[in-house]
Amino acid sequence: MRFFPFTKADRILKHSDFLRISRCGIKLQNRYFVVLFCPGSFKRTRLGITVSKKVGNAVERNRIKRIFREYFRLNGYRITDFWDINIIAKKEAAGLTSDVALFFLQKIFDKISFVHD
Repeated sequence: MRFFPFTKADRILKHSDFLRISRCGIKLQNRYFVVLFCPGSFKRTRLGITVSKKVGNAVERNRIKRIFREYFRLNGYRITDFWDINIIAKKEAAGLTSDVALFFLQKIFDKISFVHD
């Protein structure tokens, strides 16, 4: 069994990085998520997660963030280039099951892979 860590270096933490992604990033969206991404300045793909209070209470927001992190932890290696990615949950994401959320995340991450090709 392979070990796929999700370390602090894999996360976007600085406000300035989130602003840079929103200014120069490419935007993809579906019914539940908005994804902004731009070429990263580090030698790895990093993930930022934004879930506002409009999505639901703290339990629901944290559940959505856990789903995002777990998906990225297991599938982040499929993205061949070094991107800074910010996933923003829409209000409609509040009642999603894990299976549906993972399905829509997979569709968006497939589009990110096609952007480079």
